[in-house]
Amino acid sequence: MREETRERIRKFVADRDWEQFHTPANLAKSIAIEAGELLECFQWNETDYDRDAVKAELADVITCCCEMLDCLGLDADEIVREKMDQNERKYPVEKARGRADKYDRL
Repeated sequence: MREETRERIRKFVADRDWEQFHTPANLAKSIAIEAGELLECFQWNETDYDRDAVKAELADVITCCCEMLDCLGLDADEIVREKMDQNERKYPVEKARGRADKYDRL
């Protein structure tokens, strides 16, 4: 995500004095709630969905995740790279290709 977008989110929160509410627990709840609203877009039909509604809910999830990163002082690229390193070890191509099994069942 571009830094200017991150700064816009930070300014939005600061202008409203909402940092006081942005604890890790509250933000984790918000991420789960917004993810549920995203999932709701596909509740009754997985192929005929409102793309604009999906975009709006996905933006809410991403925004809450950015706020969580700031709250915890984490760098998105760094933590994703670390997780990808773990995933590549857990799901080697030769065992996982074309399979949806959990790593302990490969």
